Amino acid sequence: MPPPKPKTVRLTPLNVFRVRRKEIVDEDPCMAAMSSVLACWASVGYSAAGCAALEDSLRLCMDTKRTKRKDTNTINYHLTRFKSRVEGQRKVKGSKD
Repeated sequence: MPPPKPKTVRLTPLNVFRVRRKEIVDEDPCMAAMSSVLACWASVGYSAAGCAALEDSLRLCMDTKRTKRKDTNTINYHLTRFKSRVEGQRKVKGSKD
């Protein structure tokens, strides 16, 4: 007796292949400097001279320009390129093939 054939899995047809981008939270590099300044002010007082170095480092961090680099993800481009190969040829209604 031959072994039974495995069941083939049929996927429902998709109109669009698309992958959602992960939600990535960009951490601000000046956040550490700001939290250290706030901690210094909380412990010593707002007008303390001991916090001047931390305040200067925070000002320097805030004044520097940072370019936001957008990472381009090409997965959706490639999915649309290969969509016809994955789905195969669709039959046109009314054809006799």
